[in-house]
Amino acid sequence: MSDDSRPSPSGARTAAVIPAAGRGVRLGPGAPKALRTLNGTPMLIHAVRAMAASRAVSLVVVVAPPDGAAEVKTLLDAHALPERTDFLVVPGGDSRQESVRIGLDALPPGIDIVLVHDAARPLVPVDTVDAVIEAVRDGAPAVVPALPLADTVKQVEPAGTPGEPEPVVATPERARLRAVQTPQGFDRDTLVRAHETVTENVTDDASMVEQLGLRVVVVPGHEEAFKVTRPLDLVLAEAVLARRRLNDGF
Repeated sequence: MSDDSRPSPSGARTAAVIPAAGRGVRLGPGAPKALRTLNGTPMLIHAVRAMAASRAVSLVVVVAPPDGAAEVKTLLDAHALPERTDFLVVPGGDSRQESVRIGLDALPPGIDIVLVHDAARPLVPVDTVDAVIEAVRDGAPAVVPALPLADTVKQVEPAGTPGEPEPVVATPERARLRAVQTPQGFDRDTLVRAHETVTENVTDDASMVEQLGLRVVVVPGHEEAFKVTRPLDLVLAEAVLARRRLNDGF
């Protein structure tokens, strides 16, 4: 464990919260999604290492399944992690939103910037993590990495019967749309206030800050920060890891 008291080079200290309490039903039966392995290593460990790869991140908080905190702690202890970074495991809640709030509550004083990262995005490059942190340091209360959409998007009227054709009602201008990734970065006080204020369930933390009427900005995401939700995504993730091993010479 490293000394949790040292400041980061900018004077603003950063922590990452990784909610990993979900079951991941779209990947099928078996272990929780975050514990599925890529190249023999659980996705969660890849995600933790991705956050700890940033020299600005001094603490990573993993929010585990409510009955699995001891298992996740054992998992972290069993894998090589950067010594300069501290790690904490806390039991999560029934929803992602509640789990993030629990992770926030576990942060010590002195943390100014908070990253919230999906355990199911195990391969996000460190340059993306650093870009998000830098944008928060520059004054944005909330920052999300995002990519332009490759596909045309249609807004539809949901079918009354599942599987029936759905009528198209609009075609949004693709140039103005982005596919959002993580880690999302926040001024700590702003994110805490959002979780205290916004009560309805939301899909990401940045939308909670939007509901406070505050500015959310986008920085460039990365194609390797995709979310592993389907069996095909596991195949793609393995391919990315194989390419990295080839490029790194091991």
